[in-house]
Amino acid sequence: MLSLQWCECTCTNSSKKVIKNQLNTKILWIIVVLLTSFFIAEWSVGLWSKSLSLQADAEHILSDITALAISLIASFLAQRPAKSKATFGHQRIEVLAALLNGLILIAIATFIAWEAIQRWQNPATILGLPMLGIAVLGLIVNLFNITLLHPYTHNNLNLRGALLHVIADTASSLGVILAAVAIHFWDWWWADIAISLVVATFTGLSALPLVQESMKIFLEYAPELIDPVEVEISLKLFPDVIQVEKLHIWTISSNKIMLCANLTVECATIWERDRLLSKLQNHLQTTFNITEITLQITSCKKPAIISIHPLFKQDIALMLSTKTH
Repeated sequence: MLSLQWCECTCTNSSKKVIKNQLNTKILWIIVVLLTSFFIAEWSVGLWSKSLSLQADAEHILSDITALAISLIASFLAQRPAKSKATFGHQRIEVLAALLNGLILIAIATFIAWEAIQRWQNPATILGLPMLGIAVLGLIVNLFNITLLHPYTHNNLNLRGALLHVIADTASSLGVILAAVAIHFWDWWWADIAISLVVATFTGLSALPLVQESMKIFLEYAPELIDPVEVEISLKLFPDVIQVEKLHIWTISSNKIMLCANLTVECATIWERDRLLSKLQNHLQTTFNITEITLQITSCKKPAIISIHPLFKQDIALMLSTKTH
């Protein structure tokens, strides 16, 4: 009965995970379609109005489309089961996609800043009204995308990277609206350049935490919310645990933490060691949310040696041959 309940629980969790992944993929597809349509419109209006901030935002949108396409591929590959040499599965692909997203954002920010400097040296006449219209449309599209993404980004580094892209787009749209108003009413052509630099700075800064967090996962750092020293102390609080050695804590994906350690314990019987192991695993899961645990337990007490009759210590064949002689 217990085995049946465990199987039902496992199947239910697996089904929920599949449904969640499918939902994430569907959301990403919707956003890609919306951004692609808006990119075409914004790029065209940017060329027509000669607005650098619109063109820069369109280039940013293009980088978002590329990054989200990478995220879609990552979401698909992350669902593949662990097999052959991929013993951990493909869950780290989402971390790789997040790292690429961050690097793309930094590259785009650098390009926008360079274009702004060039435009300052060679200013051009800008049409403010078309620029304002497309910027307002971009703001509406980005706010809708944020509404779609935000509820699903808490435990998914990949979707969090996509959300950062959309937030950067939203800020860019707001900046373009301000620049368009300034150009249309007061002919402040430099506002277009200033907003472009602000967008570039914001884009680059928003990407740094994403790159940093992804790199920490690849370098197998312990998660920010888990202190290895605190974990070691909590393990030693168990009465039977004498020593903790080779404690390693690292992250496989954004929601999968692993731990391995060697423990020296005062347990004479196998039953006592198994009971202690179960307590330690439950403690690590409930206290630190560590889901993958490998503990090597060594007992400092040697098992008692059962005394046997002297007869069984002898070689029977040798005894028989001795009596014959």
